[in-house]
Parts: sequence; C-alpha cells; structure tokens
Amino acid sequence: MENEEIKEEKKETPVQKEAPVEKEAPAKGKEKKSQAAKGLEKKLESLEKDLAKEKDDYLRLMAEFDNYRRRTSQEKLDLVSMAAVDTIKGLLPILDDFERALKVLGESGDSDAAKEGTQLIYTKLMSFLKGKGLAVIEAQGQPFDTDLHEAVAQFPVQEEEKKGKVFDVCQTGYTLNGKVIRFAKVVVGI
Repeated sequence: MENEEIKEEKKETPVQKEAPVEKEAPAKGKEKKSQAAKGLEKKLESLEKDLAKEKDDYLRLMAEFDNYRRRTSQEKLDLVSMAAVDTIKGLLPILDDFERALKVLGESGDSDAAKEGTQLIYTKLMSFLKGKGLAVIEAQGQPFDTDLHEAVAQFPVQEEEKKGKVFDVCQTGYTLNGKVIRFAKVVVGI
C-alpha cells in the first residue's frame, strides 16, 4: 500500500506542476502584449503632442510673417508719405512769399493785372498742394491749441472773449493728410 500511495502522490505531483506552467505562460504573453500596447499608446500620445506643438509653432510663424508683411507694407507707405512731406515743406516758403506779395499788392493799389496774375499763381499752387493732402490750419480767432499753434508772442486784450484766443497769425500752419507739418506761429490774447 505504501507503494500505491507513493504512486498516487507521484501522479498528483506532476499534474499539479504541469497545470500552473500552462496557465502562467498565456498570462505572461498577455502581459507582454498589454505592456507593448501601453508603450505604443504612450508613443502615440507623445507623437500627437509633438504634432500639436509643431502645428502651433507653424501657425505662430505664419501669423508673425503676416504681421511682418503688413508692417513692411505700412513702412513703405510711410516712406512715400514722408517724401511728400519733404517736398511740400520745401514749397511752404514759396507760399509764404505769395501771401506777402498778395498782401502788399492789395494794400498798394498797383496794377490790377499784376494782382490777378499773382492771385492766379497762388490759387493754382494751393490747389495742387491741396490735391496732395495739404490743408491750412485755421488759427485766426480760434482758441490757442498747442497741437496746432506755436505762440510767438502774447498781446493784452480788453475783451474777455478774446483772451486765450489767437489774436494774430504771423505764419500760416499746415497739415498734410491730417498730420501737422508746420505749426501756425501766432500771437495769443491775454
């Protein structure tokens, strides 16, 4: 009997050893597959993050380029505008001479033909300059404005409504396309 018991024990022992080996092998394979899948998922997430970052960088670069293009275009326009400013600034003394000549001709009563000719030249020149964006700063009788006027003198006035206003214009001021290119030189009532 002892032999039988030993045989039975021997039979039971190999069965017990074989069964766990077969069950563990598929479990290890599944674990390896799930670990591999997790590794691939992590790689995929990493690649998706990298792609999103690259897309963001690309969009930012395109926006920067658009801003650069707009800025350089505006700078070109400003450069052309400044060239016009220099040209018109050079013509302003001529305008001043015309204004003085017209004033003298009007007061002296000399030949009407000379007066008309000078007036015609002045009108044509002003028309041309206005077409380029030049505008006269109206100052006479206006409240003194440091954005438009340069006070060269102050003059005491009796009337209260004339105080703080332009009493006389010594030199006409001009704007070009809304930007002051020469302040009006004025006498202010105090």
